[in-house]
Amino acid sequence: MTIPMETRRIKLAEGYEVVVYIHGDGPETLLLANGGPGLPCRYLREPHARLADGRFRVVAWDQLGCGASDRPDDSSLWTLERYVAEADQVRAAVGAERVHFLGHSWGSWLGTEYCLTYPERVASYIIADGACDIPHLVSELNRLRGALGSETVAMMIAREAAGTIDHPEYQAAITLLNYRHVCRLAEWPESLTASLAEWNMGPYMTMQGPNEFTYTGNMKDWNRVPAMSAIEAPCLVIAGKYDELTPACSYKMHAALPNSRIAIFDHSSHMPFYEEPEAYFATLSGFLAGL
Repeated sequence: MTIPMETRRIKLAEGYEVVVYIHGDGPETLLLANGGPGLPCRYLREPHARLADGRFRVVAWDQLGCGASDRPDDSSLWTLERYVAEADQVRAAVGAERVHFLGHSWGSWLGTEYCLTYPERVASYIIADGACDIPHLVSELNRLRGALGSETVAMMIAREAAGTIDHPEYQAAITLLNYRHVCRLAEWPESLTASLAEWNMGPYMTMQGPNEFTYTGNMKDWNRVPAMSAIEAPCLVIAGKYDELTPACSYKMHAALPNSRIAIFDHSSHMPFYEEPEAYFATLSGFLAGL
């Protein structure tokens, strides 16, 4: 069944516009915050549109700097605090007093900070393939790439130090890591590859770094796990067994949250909604049905 989609452009306080996508017209709102930053939301929006039913409408948006939204060339805009304010402007623009917030990957940084900033506006929180302690995540990523072997790791470290990460041997290692820990499907879905092809590396480089396994941006020291005990909304923490944002990261958040459950998908990495859609959506629908 094809679910009709409404598209809106909304103006932010900064004067720029972002594009919002709305599936369904239910009385409750599931707000999707995609990964990246700088990654268009299509890869997340399309598979989750199925959740639009009589109860929920599914709302996603291309965050400022990506997709069909405005793309200003101003690195001062790429901060977590500004993106939190942007998310709240999207919430207000679609007329939702409270939302069920689903944050995927970088969207879990945004979602966690949103829950801590606007707790009264969050009915529930789904942390999908996320991490809220970046130094711990970096140690986990180093463990994952250690499985490539000492010679490959030494090459990667040398390339990073020399600033030559565009070299084919380094990119080959990143490609292998991506197929192990980002999406384990032999052929990646078109909605995912299309989003990746339009990735704006400006926000990504400023906040994270040059690739999924190297953190050098303004978020590299961020750790909100100690504050997550203040999030009282019901939470679902999701990860793939082979996730680049590893199950250890998810268990750390789950332990900190006072009202959470956790699900680890045994045949998935960072995209269980593509890798194990039946199990993933059964888990997510079950969580939402119990609220």
